[in-house]
Amino acid sequence: LIDNGLPSILFLIVFNIQHELKTAIWAALTLSVVLAVFRLIKRDTLQHAISGVLGVLICAWFANRTGNASDLYIPKLLTNLGYGTVYLIANLAGWPILGLLLGPILGENLKWRNHPERKRAYILASWLWVAMFFARIAVQYPIYRTGNVNLLGTVNLAMGYPLFLATAYGSWQIIKNAPAIPAENTDTTER
Repeated sequence: LIDNGLPSILFLIVFNIQHELKTAIWAALTLSVVLAVFRLIKRDTLQHAISGVLGVLICAWFANRTGNASDLYIPKLLTNLGYGTVYLIANLAGWPILGLLLGPILGENLKWRNHPERKRAYILASWLWVAMFFARIAVQYPIYRTGNVNLLGTVNLAMGYPLFLATAYGSWQIIKNAPAIPAENTDTTER
């Protein structure tokens, strides 16, 4: 969360002070690399260190390519569109993403598919994610079209982690209240 959030905040601050896109991009990239090096020094996983830098690089490439500071947020809009679409299609197909992700973690694997109340909980919780991803687009895309980079950056941050955490909490509330899947008999004798 820090690897993408802090460089975005620094980008906005530098852009507002300098009114220079390239300076703001370099500030965000530099901070991203510093955070990655810090992670490596702490012996965190290489994936986390690299993913933050790659995310900032991709966003910076979009903004630098056009010279429009608002274009820094295109990858985030496209990511929300992609995730929202995947969650939507999976829900409509009866294979909610949360069930596919959490089933193995909770020891249910895909058994939840045979338990209507549990499946319904995963679908309902996954609708929260569909709503979150598409709400971000519905609010941020019109702001992007106006070119107001300050408002877009602020709204992007406000609809980022706070909305993500609220959606995760809501999903947890739905799933934890769904009946657990009964444990199966562990008899391993052949039949």
